[in-house]
Order: sequence, then C-alpha cells, then structure tokens
Amino acid sequence: MKRILYTCFVALSLTACTEELDQVNPNSVVLTNFWKTDADFMSGLAATYKVFHDVNNGYYGVRGIELSNGRGDDFFIRNDVKDLYQLSTFTNDPTTGTPSSIFTGFYTGIFRANQIIEQAPLSAGLSEEAKKQYVAEAQFIRGVNYFLLAINFGEVPVVTKVPVSRGEYFVAKAPEADVWAQAVSDLQAAAAGLPASYPAASVGRATKGAALGYLGKVYVYQKKWADAEATFKQLAQPDGTAKAPFTYDLVPKFEDNFNKATDNNVESLFEIQNQNVGGSQPWSGENANEALGVTTAQEFAPTEVAGWFEVSPTDKIFNEFKKEKAVGGDFDDRMYATLVWDYPGAMYYNKPFKEFKLVFGYSSMVRKYQNWRENNEGIYISEINEKALRYADILLLYAEALTMQNRQVEAYPLVNRIRARAKLAPLAAGLSSTQMMEEIRHQRMLEFFREGQRFYDLKRWGILEQEIKNSDKVGRQFFTAKHAYFPIPQNELNTNPSITQNSGW
Repeated sequence: MKRILYTCFVALSLTACTEELDQVNPNSVVLTNFWKTDADFMSGLAATYKVFHDVNNGYYGVRGIELSNGRGDDFFIRNDVKDLYQLSTFTNDPTTGTPSSIFTGFYTGIFRANQIIEQAPLSAGLSEEAKKQYVAEAQFIRGVNYFLLAINFGEVPVVTKVPVSRGEYFVAKAPEADVWAQAVSDLQAAAAGLPASYPAASVGRATKGAALGYLGKVYVYQKKWADAEATFKQLAQPDGTAKAPFTYDLVPKFEDNFNKATDNNVESLFEIQNQNVGGSQPWSGENANEALGVTTAQEFAPTEVAGWFEVSPTDKIFNEFKKEKAVGGDFDDRMYATLVWDYPGAMYYNKPFKEFKLVFGYSSMVRKYQNWRENNEGIYISEINEKALRYADILLLYAEALTMQNRQVEAYPLVNRIRARAKLAPLAAGLSSTQMMEEIRHQRMLEFFREGQRFYDLKRWGILEQEIKNSDKVGRQFFTAKHAYFPIPQNELNTNPSITQNSGW
C-alpha cells in the first residue's frame, strides 16, 4: 500500500512539474554548477598539471620519459615493450602506440587549460586577482604543451578554445611556425600574470621564472638569439647569479637535483610533483586507484634489485664523461651522480657493482633519478620529482644565445659556473665562437643525460643525423631525416578528416 501511494505521489509530482524537469542534478559536476569557486579552479588546475605525469599519456610520466630520452645517441631501450623499442631504434611508424599516447596527453592538457582560460573571467565567485592568476597558470601549461608538440611533431593543430560543436573538434594542422608562435604568446602572457614565488603550501605551481625560462628556451629553439638573451637577462646576471626578484642558483651538489629529499630546491624553475600517495596502482589511469608516484626508476633498475632493466646508457655518453678529468685527477662529479660502472668501491642499491650483470653490452647503468641508495626499487612507485626546467639549463642556453651572436667572451662566466660545480678547471681564454659552442654542446650532453634534452639539442644544432650515426646506439642504421619528428598518430588520422600526415611518413 505504501509503495502504491509513493508511486502515485511521484507520478503526481512529475505531472505537476513538467515545466521544471530540465534541471541539473546537484550531485553531478557539470558546466553549469562547476567553475564557480576558488576550490573549483584549484581542482581544475590540479587536473591540468596532473596530465604531465600521467602514466601513459604524460610527457613526464614513465612513457614520456622513455620517449623523450629513447631516441638520443646516449640512450637505448630494449625490446621488452615493442612501441618503446621501435621509437628507440627508429623503426616506429604512425601506429606506434607511445607517441600516440603522448600526443593525446598534450591535447588533454590543452583542453583542460582552455576550459580554465575561458571560464575564469566569467566566474562571479572569483576576485580579479584570482582570475588573472588562474588564466596565467593555464596559459603556462598550454604554452609548455605547444612547445613540446613543436619539438616532437612539428606541424600540429593549434586549438585555443573549447569546441562547442562536433565540427570544431576536427582541426587541421597549423604550420610549425604558428605552433611556436602560440607557445610564445602563451608564455609571454603567463610571465606577465604569474607571481615570482608562492607560499610553501603551493610549491610546484608555475611561477614567473618558469614562464620566462620556457619562453627563453622557445626563442633558442627558433634561433631568435636576441629575444632569448633579453628573456634570460630577466632571470640571470652576466656572472650567472640570479637577478632579483629571483633567487635561483646551482645547488652545490649536482646529485641533489635528483633525490627525493632535495626536491623543489633552489635550482628548480619547474618540476613535476611525484608522491607515493593516492591509490596503490601506478598503472590504473585517472581514477581512485591511481598512485601519484611514477614507475620510471623501477623500469630503469636492473633485475637484481626488482627492476625491469628496460634501458641502458650507451658507451658514447660513458666515454664523453671520460674526456676531461676534474681538478685533482678524478672524474667529473656528474659522472658519479649520473652513471655507475665498474670502478673501485662502486656501489649500487647497497650492493657492489660487480654483482650486477651488464646485459646490453654497454659499460654502465643509470644512477640519475634512481633510488639507488635504497636496497631495491621494489615499491614500484618513485617519489623523486622530475625537474622539467633547471637553472643549469638557463645558464647554458643563455651562454649559447650570446655565443651565437659572436659574443662568446660574455658566455665564459655562465659556462664556468657549470664547470665549477663539476670541479672542472675554468675554460682557457681566447675561445672562438665555434670552440665555445663545442664546449656548450659537450656540457649539455653531460649535464642533461636522462633529462629528455639530447635528441632535441642535436636536432636544433643541425647535427642530429651525424651524431646518431656516429654512435654505438642500437638502431642507428635505421635513422633517416623523417625521424626528426614523430608522425601524426594513425588513430588521429582515422578520426580527424581535417588532418594530414607529416612529411616523409
């Protein structure tokens, strides 16, 4: 009887309220009830930053780290995962999954940033200061994504608004120059709107310094040397010390850039925050089970310490480190922090290095970013933050911008700061611009191994093919000019009728 009465009541209620049925469930998150408060925008920003370390699609997640390093002449990825082996050996094609996933990640980040950029100015619940802040952060994220798209894919769609109709989802490729222009526009706007620093509770959010650093880097990649110099001048003094209000510096110990205990240090302009929090499954994707750490260290570790031994340094990088000894006759400090090999007393995961088997025929293993002072990588979830942009990068890019304007004398203090931390002697006076560029290239190879820079440096210097082929990298014989960029993924071609494949593919 109660059930019948209840049913009748519901029926009457629905009949009496037909004109008000088009209402939003207050328990659902939709456009009309979201983007109202600071909490909404902070949540949206967190989800947008988070794409950077997504396990499959994030450029600074495990697959992105393998993608950005795997094609360098200093790095080899074994054949355990087909897609990774293909990109490392230049046998990939448009169906190779990892570049496709990273392409998706870039546009996921852009889509989320576009929502914030559109919605913040419309929100009555935000102060004008908050609106400016949220838009600037989203522009930073969007600008970084377009920078990464430009160096990896070249000509890609430029999307700066949220699609409102089906047709707006299908966007044609823009010329690469337009992709760079969008990155510049976004990073300029971000630099104008972001603060120089935050309270400790907001560590990891984009700052004015991060935006300027990426902007200068974008100019370097376009060979706009004067623009790059003018941008780096806002961050660094001619002697390499930071320019107020910034307080960036090189940490005294190089290795402290790659340890959990020294994350977010004075050298970091922007880094990806990794923590062993959230769910327990690092491979679960975006759901409640997802861990907010990464599996990169576990993948790179040898099998003797619960690792998957997916990668190896080539002997080209090993031998590059040995070219110049430090003051006192020992190896460069960075060599010990970056690689481990069979030297007297060498320890790795609290074991003598002699207990490990070198399975790829190369001479060393990776130390950088590994939890190598622990007993193993058995927890599978590393908490070491990825340093996406370091002050060392700023100093060497600044030196390059000066050198490429035939002002290499002004580059000396910047390069010597990098050398001094590594306990190398100061450079001899009188280097030509050509000789200074050779030194900068050498230092960048040593400084940034395993930081996703090498392949892209070689490309912008115009020596990619010769250096790949002049290496001991497995697959070097398959490299051709088309491998300077990834192809547009096949699934994008299948679903977007407006897009075409990249040249050569």
